[in-house]
Amino acid sequence: MEFRQLRYFVAVAEELNFSRAAKRLYISQQALSKQILNLEDELEIQLFYRTKHQIKLTEAGAVFFKESKQLLYQAQKAVQLSKRAARGEIGQIKLSFVASALHSILPDILSIFRESYPDVEIIMNENCTHEQVQALLKSESDLGFLYLPIEEKYFNIQPILEESLAIVLPKEHPLSTLEKLPLKALKNESFILHPRDEGPVLYDRLISLCESAGFVPKVVQEVPASKTRIGLVAAGLGISFVFANLQNLINSEVVYKQVNEVEIALQLAVVWRKDHTSPVLQEFLKVVEKIIS
Repeated sequence: MEFRQLRYFVAVAEELNFSRAAKRLYISQQALSKQILNLEDELEIQLFYRTKHQIKLTEAGAVFFKESKQLLYQAQKAVQLSKRAARGEIGQIKLSFVASALHSILPDILSIFRESYPDVEIIMNENCTHEQVQALLKSESDLGFLYLPIEEKYFNIQPILEESLAIVLPKEHPLSTLEKLPLKALKNESFILHPRDEGPVLYDRLISLCESAGFVPKVVQEVPASKTRIGLVAAGLGISFVFANLQNLINSEVVYKQVNEVEIALQLAVVWRKDHTSPVLQEFLKVVEKIIS
């Protein structure tokens, strides 16, 4: 049995007239009658009562009519959904991001994508760069907003913007009145940094900058989340480095300062696997390109 036969049957059942059904289907009445007879033979049931002047559905035909319409509807729906999926209009995308991206470019990207593709499910996770790379390699994430450099072998990389770091101090800190801080002024401070294994490039650079200023920083705590580090600074447990755009987080107990000697910055990029080319991902990347161009 073919879907074509079901379409023929449904047309006859709706019209209850072979001539009108044939015109509707753009085939001859004789060919249509033969198709219905073949269908009845194949099913081994009578679908229509036939007289010289009219036809009507049998009890079995009425049941088959109801189910056939549902089958044709589901088939049409399956075709439509498949085409939408091929265009990236429906489906799912799993995003991971560093915290600062949520306070810079990511909200604009998400807003435009959601407006253009409302039927795509977006699953989001905040992770450090190292965790994002692992998730991408395991196909647990489709795309990441993370900091360079990373190993490029398996990934496509699209740089987005540079993000600078600021020093965050308790509001009442003696250095809080300075507009910019010389690194050497931080010699006797207690530092709250991110764990090195979650961002070795930045961690080593911060240590190196301090050493260039004549001291080895006293790291008293290592905390992954930037918001938590800011909270610990507010509690007076030390000072920290965070991305400057996190100044938008309201915390009246801290102040943010720039380093005097050098700007500390990292490149934020969008990263995805070279072998991952889903339609939804491609449409999301078009939105990213639109925002950054």
